[in-house]
Amino acid sequence: MTKSMKAIVLPRFGGPDVFELREVPVPPVGPRQVRVRVHATAVNPLDYQIRRGDYVDYVPLPAIIGHDISGVVEEIGSDVREFAVGDEVYYTPKIFGGAGSYAEQHVADVELVGRKPANLTHLEAASLTLVGGTVWEAFVQRAQLKVGETILIHGGAGGVGTIAIQIAKAIGARVITTARARDHEFVRSLGADETIDFTAEDYVESVARLTGGEGVNVVFDTIGGDALTRSPLALAELGRVVSLVDVAQPQNLIEAWGKNAAYHFVFTRQNRGKLDSLTRLVERGLVKPVLGATLPLARMAEAHELLENGGARGLRGKVVIDVSGETVSLPSPQRAD
Repeated sequence: MTKSMKAIVLPRFGGPDVFELREVPVPPVGPRQVRVRVHATAVNPLDYQIRRGDYVDYVPLPAIIGHDISGVVEEIGSDVREFAVGDEVYYTPKIFGGAGSYAEQHVADVELVGRKPANLTHLEAASLTLVGGTVWEAFVQRAQLKVGETILIHGGAGGVGTIAIQIAKAIGARVITTARARDHEFVRSLGADETIDFTAEDYVESVARLTGGEGVNVVFDTIGGDALTRSPLALAELGRVVSLVDVAQPQNLIEAWGKNAAYHFVFTRQNRGKLDSLTRLVERGLVKPVLGATLPLARMAEAHELLENGGARGLRGKVVIDVSGETVSLPSPQRAD
């Protein structure tokens, strides 16, 4: 086994330029762990939040961060029976619990690891693990979204929204999503039934119009701010709000109380079960990854900058990292709204 590997290291908190490409030791493999040769990873908002210092109490420095992996098993622990050397796998490393995915190799607890969907490349699979697991938990385990219900998905063209639309449609829900006008045709191609231009329309008024005044059963918030604070106004009776975003300021919940609404804040938990459920949807053709940009490991700073400013640059879907190669693919310029 190679005793060292290349990794992108976070030596201090700050802007995208703080990352350093270093040679670091490969961790040893425990009895219930696997060592994976990382072929691809991806960039998430959680990554740049960690990088800029939002979670200083949870991330000792220097750190290797990152939360998506697709690769091949190269070594298994003495008590591992679920996988063999050569198996293609994908998973999210333990969040705030050890080294992340911005490296050539990774050692993971076997309970976190799932078999990669057979119909996906490593780049495609790496774009799904954190997002797919998060959306599955939000819709199935928390909101308990049902066939025939209506869901409002904020940010339908983003890395989370593109997968959320597809999973909601696979469940059998009616999907309303917010997106810039230039992205309406794109999100409809993913399955969205109705679109709201958040730059020109009040989403609460639009939801009332689209639902005949009844509101939606579920609001899925990936943005925070106004998208979260005004969510109760768009809810139907017994509606549910599911948010991936911290509450930055006190919120008046009188409207939610009056509708007997439920709130769920999701900080996703990693396990193989969610990945296996996601894999079944992917292999049936019900969920397809959306790759907005691809960059090599050495250009991680550029990947972070692109994700943080992706809306202005026309980014759709995920920013993925080709760890085993030098693939470069950037978003095509989109027409102005």
